[in-house]
Amino acid sequence: MTVSLPRISARVRILLWLLVVMAVALGAVAVTVRSILQRDVDHRISQLLTQETGEFANFVPQGVDPETGGRFGTADRLLRIYLQRQYADPDEELLGLTGRPGDRPDAIRQRRDLPPDTALWRDGASLTRIHASPASFGTLERPQGEVRWAKVEIGPSAGGPPGAFVVAFHPERERAVADKTFWTLLALSGVALLMTTGVGWAVAGRILAPVRLVRATAAELTEQDLTRRIPVEGRDDIAALAETFNAMLDRLERAFAAQRVFVDDAGHELRTPITIVRGHLELMGDDPADREETVRLVTDELDRMSRIVEDLLLLAGAERPDFVRPEPVQLAELTADVFVKVRTLGDREWQLDGVADREVRLDPQRMTQAMVQLAQNAVQHTVPGQRIRIGSRFEAGREGADRAGTDRVELYVADHGPGIPPEDAEVIFERFRRGTSRRGTRTSGAGLGLAIVKAIAEGHHGRVELRRTEGGGATFALTLETDS
Repeated sequence: MTVSLPRISARVRILLWLLVVMAVALGAVAVTVRSILQRDVDHRISQLLTQETGEFANFVPQGVDPETGGRFGTADRLLRIYLQRQYADPDEELLGLTGRPGDRPDAIRQRRDLPPDTALWRDGASLTRIHASPASFGTLERPQGEVRWAKVEIGPSAGGPPGAFVVAFHPERERAVADKTFWTLLALSGVALLMTTGVGWAVAGRILAPVRLVRATAAELTEQDLTRRIPVEGRDDIAALAETFNAMLDRLERAFAAQRVFVDDAGHELRTPITIVRGHLELMGDDPADREETVRLVTDELDRMSRIVEDLLLLAGAERPDFVRPEPVQLAELTADVFVKVRTLGDREWQLDGVADREVRLDPQRMTQAMVQLAQNAVQHTVPGQRIRIGSRFEAGREGADRAGTDRVELYVADHGPGIPPEDAEVIFERFRRGTSRRGTRTSGAGLGLAIVKAIAEGHHGRVELRRTEGGGATFALTLETDS
């Protein structure tokens, strides 16, 4: 049994990633600040302990007993006089210890109001450990809290036991300030995350709105309705996505339109020959001559149907990107080849009019196909002996705002037949349109030849033009623009 997981929208995923990154960043900032503050507290305590012990060490050889005016006789007297002259910080204790190391020392303290549960002078066991320690600096871990200490030992004198000056610092309050700052930063980070959630949700929704529109438009598209487009706003990646989607819809619409046109045209144009074939087959008798004539008519109609289908398939493929395959071609050679091929199409006065000696990029097979079709069209609408001219010309691009660096190539077929009426000039390039009046003799064409020529020209990003021939007739020109 397959369990489908709930789909998470892009908006939620973006917001989650944003929150994760921000949470990690803000957490790292808070932890770093706490670490820096704690390090500053430890550094300040170390400096204070070093300073206090240094001052006492300097006082020992230089101190003078105010009562005798000479050196201190005992360690007890030295410690009491020194402590009377000192002012301790709020979390600092200055103590004097007298007695032999290992025994519980007598404590000399300043008159200060420290919490009874944290004052070191009340903790005899801790004082014994400090007095007996050979180190000058250390840390005591007590149930009442940590104590950082430093001491200066005083040797025994004739008048009393040895002693020691002890500086004890209680870092709990200092570290509590650092912890408070840390939790304050975490609280502010939480507020920032909440604000980011709201702002990110709104911003992500605004940014992804075109994406949702793309999705909704794609869901509403059908083969019968491909006209919907997405409005493009701005010049960012989302706008580029909308433009790309609209371009895809344009291609789909053209493809479906070409498919519908192909089906409609095929159905419309093939209906008549199919009816003719069926009618003749139904009426065909047993007479050999009648059967032979029927077979000839049916074969002729089938050949015409085959040509129509091939032309329609060619036009349907005109929308494909590989419809034309440009390559470097010598225009003079192409023009001469076309002239040689079309001379066999009919008994006409064929003339190679002009030849452009230039190399251009085009599809030689498609261009030859278009020129042969134009020549065939000229033969159908002229009579034997009339002149048909084949040629090509090249025009270098003129410098200007709209034509800088663009050259023009033209291949043309000009005849001297009856010409084309103005009312027909607008429709002869459409499929199955032969014009309202025919010039010359009636032919069996389906009206797809000029539509194929137009498709080949547009496949080269060019155009096909109809002009009047000087002296009478029609000129069809394939005009292509190439970069110089």
